[in-house]
Amino acid sequence: MATAAASVSRTGTVLADLLPASTAGRARVRDAALILGGAALTGLAAQIAVPVPGSPVPVSGQTFAVLLVGTALGARRGFLSLALYAVAGVAGMPWFAEARSGAAFPSFGYVLGMLLAATVVGALARRGADRSVLRTAGTMALGSAIIYAVGVPYLALSAHLSFADAVAAGLTPFLIGDVLKAALAMGALPTAWKLPGTRGSPPAPA
Repeated sequence: MATAAASVSRTGTVLADLLPASTAGRARVRDAALILGGAALTGLAAQIAVPVPGSPVPVSGQTFAVLLVGTALGARRGFLSLALYAVAGVAGMPWFAEARSGAAFPSFGYVLGMLLAATVVGALARRGADRSVLRTAGTMALGSAIIYAVGVPYLALSAHLSFADAVAAGLTPFLIGDVLKAALAMGALPTAWKLPGTRGSPPAPA
């Protein structure tokens, strides 16, 4: 009974809500720090990049960071974090994959897809989608699919590729890596909810 009650009370809460903020002012400072930190984490992870022969899209840690940020922060903060990441990168911050900036490169569509993916996985996390291994796997798979759904057509248009060639260059080479990233999330996120201090935490708006 106690376990069931704790599970119900956590529904509506994401991991970031567990950080203390006793007043509205402190909550705003906390949220601003989380948004900035999420953007910085994504920028750092994007620099872990390995070129893929025949593809303008490298394998990087960017996608994993995006899905982790969205899930941990929730939809609103996740979107704002990735929006900050995208806007700063377009403005000249060299923290897209391979230290790129601006928007004039074929893989920029993946950055746009990350905005939507972070929002969706954040909304699902608030409904408990990161509490178990299977639900986390489904959430990560959906988030990755959203990124590809935007990134691959953008790649086809910007690089003047057929859709089949864009899939071959911008999706197929990354599937194994996505499975590994999902496996990491499947272990990390449900485990975080089992740590002391996370059980029975009341919902928090964000």
